[in-house]
Amino acid sequence: MKNIKIVSLAACMAWMLSLMLFTSCSSDDSSAEVYTGAPVIESVMPSGYNADGSLKPLTPVTLVDPKNYYVIHGKGLLTTKKVYFNDFDTYFRPTFVTDTDIIILVDEDTPYANASNQLKVVTERGTVVYNLTVAPPVPTFSGFNSINCAEGDQVIIKGKYFLNPVVTLAETPTQPAVPVTVVSSTLEQIVVKIPANANHRYLSVANISGAAVSKEAIGTALYDDILYGVQWGGPWAGKGVNFAFEGDSYQGEKSWQWEFGQWDGGNWGFNVDLTPYKALRIAIKGSKTGRVNFSVNGGANYVLPVTTSWVYLEIPFSDLGNPTSLWMLTFQESNNDGGNTVLFDDIGFVLK
Repeated sequence: MKNIKIVSLAACMAWMLSLMLFTSCSSDDSSAEVYTGAPVIESVMPSGYNADGSLKPLTPVTLVDPKNYYVIHGKGLLTTKKVYFNDFDTYFRPTFVTDTDIIILVDEDTPYANASNQLKVVTERGTVVYNLTVAPPVPTFSGFNSINCAEGDQVIIKGKYFLNPVVTLAETPTQPAVPVTVVSSTLEQIVVKIPANANHRYLSVANISGAAVSKEAIGTALYDDILYGVQWGGPWAGKGVNFAFEGDSYQGEKSWQWEFGQWDGGNWGFNVDLTPYKALRIAIKGSKTGRVNFSVNGGANYVLPVTTSWVYLEIPFSDLGNPTSLWMLTFQESNNDGGNTVLFDDIGFVLK
């Protein structure tokens, strides 16, 4: 973060030097008229460096991104007292202000939904308003439920920054993106209707700033509020398992709660072809820090770290004995200090 700030500040200083030189050259003409009227905004332009290290061109824009620097260009700006993006009072450095330009960072907390879509600059000579849209951040995708959905099902997607969202089955190397019908949406939740041929496809949510893709592919869950495909088994102690715990979850509305006694555990039988997959995924959380031994088909133990916060893991099959099918999962509490209450969620597979 410190390096980013230094680079941004350096970019601003470079811009200020170029602007000051431009202003100085312009003012060499003794006949030039000094502007004394109300403030005017003529354009807003990106400030800073491109990825190759070159300065961004002075190209006017109508859409600005939070956490980026811009040049507000016009005249009568030297006595600026306040700058507002969408009525959000935005900090600026007085040393980054000339009569024709203001270099300013658009604050990441600037509102973008149901906003005025205006830039406002208040000076000692008056106030000027300029039409400008503040983009939302790129969406974040925290999950969807149910993961094992089918054609026609309504699925809830959760995340952030879902402003006018566009949802698709994400593009793959062999398949184009497929539109997904949005039934309803808020900034943090979207209800969609699943199209045909969606199995083993990822969901993508896009806004005007970019797109985010789900970690999970459709149809890859062993547990996503319910346990799928289990054919036999249970805890060795015969108790302590709740597949519909509603007190906490990593995704969806429920999690699998297991009240382990010391060194307690259990086996669960399945019949799953693992050919399409490369890894097993699982989210885990405990009432206290500890560990759970985990194995596939009775193979070598893989230690699942347990903390009091959710931990999401993707475990390559190479760490689980390279199974080609799944017929048994084994869990065993291994704290050696009286047991633990552990939550499991988002258990499933990662596509190749």
